[in-house]
Amino acid sequence: MLEPFLTVVGNVGAPPRTRVLASGAVVTDFRIASTPRRLDRATGEWADGETIWFGVSCWRQLAENVAACVRTGDRVVVTGHLRAHTWRTEQGEQRSRLEVDAQTVAFDLSRGRAVQERTAALDVATDAGPSADPGEPEPEADGAGRDGLPAGAPVQVGAA
Repeated sequence: MLEPFLTVVGNVGAPPRTRVLASGAVVTDFRIASTPRRLDRATGEWADGETIWFGVSCWRQLAENVAACVRTGDRVVVTGHLRAHTWRTEQGEQRSRLEVDAQTVAFDLSRGRAVQERTAALDVATDAGPSADPGEPEPEADGAGRDGLPAGAPVQVGAA
């Protein structure tokens, strides 16, 4: 059975939780809230719609990267397969939740800046890096990057 594939943009609602399964697989879970905004044509003002919460599960290298980078309040873009889970509470009430089995997680760059830090060694034959473009400036001799931060320094992404 094929689950629907979707993209969700939202804010991380709690710190990601990482665990290692008995098989050795790394899994990181977190929740995001996605709130649509609509223009009320009668008043000309923007109004929030109903917030939808999604659980997000990340596996393997994605799980490790999310655990290292994503924090509560970050605006993220998640793509993956949508799954619905239902269960009964101890009181017999039926509950359900939506979960995204993530294939990608990215920061929403309309809200701030981020710098990618590669986790795998570069293959010089296929990826010569940023200095391969003759129009691209080299890092400063003092190690500072183009934005004045130390080369490779992480940049926190959050609400501006």
